[in-house]
Amino acid sequence: MNTLENYEKNHLKELSEGREIPKFNPGDTLKVHLKIKEGEKERIQVFEGVCISRRNAGLNSSFTVRKISYGEGIERVLPLYSPQIDKIELVRSGDVRRSKLYYLRTRSGKSARIAEKTNVPSTQLKSEAKNQSKEKSADDKLSASKLKPEIASKENDDKQKTSELKKTDVNKKINIEKKEENTDTKEKKKNE
Repeated sequence: MNTLENYEKNHLKELSEGREIPKFNPGDTLKVHLKIKEGEKERIQVFEGVCISRRNAGLNSSFTVRKISYGEGIERVLPLYSPQIDKIELVRSGDVRRSKLYYLRTRSGKSARIAEKTNVPSTQLKSEAKNQSKEKSADDKLSASKLKPEIASKENDDKQKTSELKKTDVNKKINIEKKEENTDTKEKKKNE
C-alpha cells in the first residue's frame, strides 16, 4: 500500500468513528440531518429526498439527494464523510434497476414515483429460511418425541374402542337372538 492510501484509510476511520452510516442505494428515500451555522448559532436542518446517485470512492465518496420544493427540483451533492452531516436516516428503500436515476430530472408528478422495495435481498432470505428450517426440525423432533407416547396411547385407545364396539355388536346380536327365541317360545305357548 502506498502512503496516500494509508493516510486516507486512517482519516476515513477517524471521520466514521462515532457515526453510523446506513447502507443505502439509489432510489432510497433519505433524511439527511445537516449542521447549519448562522452567526454563532448552530442548528440542524433536515434535507429529505430521493438518492439519485452514489459514488463510492473511499474518502471522496459522495451521494446526490433530490427533492421537489415548491415545484422546483433541488439536488444536493453531499460528501458521505462530511463533518456537516450529523446523521443519515433511511426512510424507505426504493425498487430500482439503475445506479444513476438522472431520468427523474425530466419527470414530475406520478411518473417520478419510485416503487417501494417489499422484499429483502435473496441472500438474507435464504439464510433466514435455513435458520427457520433448522428451528422447525429441532422443534419437530422434540414434539415428535413428546408425542410418540401420546400417539401410542391414542392407537391403543382406538384398538380398545374397536374391540369394545365389536363386543357390543356381539352382545346386541346375542340379545336380539335371545329376544327372538323368547318371542318364538311365547308364540309356541300361545299356539298350544
